Order: sequence, then C-alpha cells, then structure tokens
Amino acid sequence: MDLFQISAEMNMKKSAPLADRMRPNTLEEFIGQEHIIGKGKLLYRGIIADKLSSVIFYGPPGTGKTTLARIIANSTKKNFEQLNAVTSGIKDIREVIDKSKEILGMYNKRTILFIDEIHRFNKTQQDALLPYVENGTLILIGATTENPFFEVNKALISRSMVFKLEPLNSKHICIILDKAISDRNKGLGEFDIDIDEDALEHLIIASSGDARIALNGLELGVLTTPPDLNGTIKITLNVVEECIQKRAIRYEKNGDEHYDIISAFIKSMRGSDPDATLYWLAKMIYAGEDPKFIARRIIICASEDVGNADPQALVLAVSAFQAINTIGMPEGRIPLAQAAVYVACAPKSNASYLGIDKALEDIEKGKMGQVPVYLRDSTSKKMEEKHILNSEKDIKDYLYPHNYAEGYTPQQYLPDEFVGVKYYNPTENGFEKTIKERIDKLHKK
Repeated sequence: MDLFQISAEMNMKKSAPLADRMRPNTLEEFIGQEHIIGKGKLLYRGIIADKLSSVIFYGPPGTGKTTLARIIANSTKKNFEQLNAVTSGIKDIREVIDKSKEILGMYNKRTILFIDEIHRFNKTQQDALLPYVENGTLILIGATTENPFFEVNKALISRSMVFKLEPLNSKHICIILDKAISDRNKGLGEFDIDIDEDALEHLIIASSGDARIALNGLELGVLTTPPDLNGTIKITLNVVEECIQKRAIRYEKNGDEHYDIISAFIKSMRGSDPDATLYWLAKMIYAGEDPKFIARRIIICASEDVGNADPQALVLAVSAFQAINTIGMPEGRIPLAQAAVYVACAPKSNASYLGIDKALEDIEKGKMGQVPVYLRDSTSKKMEEKHILNSEKDIKDYLYPHNYAEGYTPQQYLPDEFVGVKYYNPTENGFEKTIKERIDKLHKK
C-alpha cells in the first residue's frame, strides 16, 4: 500500500458514519449479548482461544453480528475473508475457496469466511460452500436477520453453531451513546454536546434495540444543530424527533404510564372493543414496549376473560407469543394484533378463573378432604402396605365411565366433606353454553 492509499484509507475512516467508527475492536469493548459473549461463555472462550468452529449469528439489525465477525478477524491468526451475499455470487465463492486451499497447502493455515446476509445466497450458492466447510478448509461465520433454520441450508446448519443475538436493552444503548459522545478519537468528543434527558430517553426507545439507529440519530442531531454562543450543541427532544422521524410519546416503561396503558389494553379486550384494543396496542408498540410482555398479557386475558366461551382464543394467543419468538419485530405486530382483536371480539366467561380461585380459597382456609378410596391408585404399594384396600368391593367401587352410555355415570369425585360444592359455574356465553348444557344433562342423571 502506497502513501496515497494510506492517506485515502485514513480519510475514509474519519468520514465514515459514526456507527461504523464506533464499532468495538475487541471483546472487552463489545456491549451487550452477555448470554453468548459474556466471560466464560462458549463463544467467548472460542474466540479467545482462536478455536472457533463454524457459527451463524442470527438476530435483528444493529445488535452486533458484523461487529463480532470483525472482532474475530482482529483476534484470529487464521486467514480471514469476507463476502456479502447481496453483492457476491458463485464466482466470488470459488475465488475465496481457491485462495483458501492455496493458503492451507502453503502455510497450513485455515480460512475463516464471513458471509454477511447469508440468507440471500440461494441453495446452489450455499451448497458450493458445504464440502469445504465439511473438510475444514473453511470455517464459516454467517450473519443473518432471518431465522437460519428456515433460510439456510440444513446441511450447513448441522455443521454450525447458531447463536441468537437479542435486541440491545436500554442500558446497552445508553452506554454506547455515552461512549460516542465522549470519545475524541472515533466519536463526537471534539464537540461540546449537551443532550437533554428526555431527548436521550427518546433516542434510546426509538432505536428499538438497534445501536446503529441510535448512533445515526445522535450524529445527525449533532452535525445539523448549530452551537449556541458558548459553542455548546444543545440536543433537545425536538431535535431527536426530527433526526429519527419519530415523535416521542409519554410512556415510561417503569412508571405509571406503563401500567395505565397496559391496563387500558386489557380492559379494552375484556370489554369487547377491538378498536380501543388496537389503539392501545399501537401505542405500546410505537413506544418500544417488549412484544413478549404484550403477548403474555393477551394470553392471560384469553384464559381469564374469554375462557371456555371460546377455547380457541387461548390457542391463538399462545401461537402469537410463539410467532413473536420466531419472526421478531416489526412483523410481530401482525400476529399480536390478530390475537388481541380475536380476544376482544370473542364471547366472554371468567367461570374457570373464578372456579380455581374459589377452590384455592377453600384449601387456604384449611378445608382439606381425603381422596375417596375407590379413586386412589389401586396399584400403589403404599395402599397395599396400609391395607387400605381390604376387599374386592373397595376396588370395584370405582365406575369406569367408558363402560356407560355417553362415557358417563354418576359417581362421587369430591371428598365427602365437599359433596355438593360447585366451583365451576359455566355461563350461557359462546361455546360455554354448550358445555353448560352437557354438564346439566349429565347431572340430571
């Protein structure tokens, strides 16, 4: 590299976006993802020891996938190559493979190949990698925002460890922004910056766990805001709103507003108002509320307030929670909305909820009953030892429901002290009306 190339590269680094300049170069500088890269974790040990096998990093944008690959490149003694699946094809893959085989033969040095957006490679392109990953010529590091179990060749998946990166939390984003503001070499430390607390909070929330969005918003605010007479660049909430094109709303995740909005959301579903349900849901999503928290509230409402009036509500609510784990946000807003609207529109019954609470209340008051002898486990050694079953009559007392019409015959199942107690009182609403009719019909026998 000549002097002109060195000068050009230095200028490029200085003019690079803040998010690129602030990328950590070592594991010690890396922020977040403690569940996979914390000290003592498998990935941490593999990088430190330079013994990394093929891995795939899977997670939302701005969570550190490419940064981890660059840290590995900085710390490994192996040959390191990089491709982007968006701009690379079979020809590029072949060139890397040929170069890797040559380096392995001449220097006995393996190659780490980092492929960004690996899900963009088609099956043929992914298949071209497989023999060389399998024989050890290449150590593959793939990065993808899509679920690799759906988008990456199963053969490659079986030869790789998949590490899921989570959206960065508020504390992580705050640390990253503080570093960017104070760092004079790579960050914005040369400027005298005064950022309002509400502006910083909105920048953190609006980033939705994406460090790149937070840093881009900060940089744009600093570079486009003129300093005051004292040379201070004042970053206000209005400045941040303009820079990230997202208005701030009053929503404190740990404050009263948080609990007020989730309460309004639940009561709207309980009150069968789908429009209000969607409004409060939208406000939580916009404010950056944890989608899993929202999904859990929908599950509770589906069981507590809908219950057996429409058993399908609980199935759909649980499916929405699973969908969030599979596809993440922002697409996750769709199954969340579907489940919330279904629960809001479903017939309502809290009979199961009231029933279990009444039974628990009786037990807490010390109302304990013994299991009727004919309901006990007749094969139990404990029963034999205590001679609880003293005759064939005791065993025959249990009536097997399937031996009778409609799979039912009258029989006492409650302890003697509880005969006649009713815990479950089905309503006339939805499917529960059918349940009530059946139970009433059977009990008339």
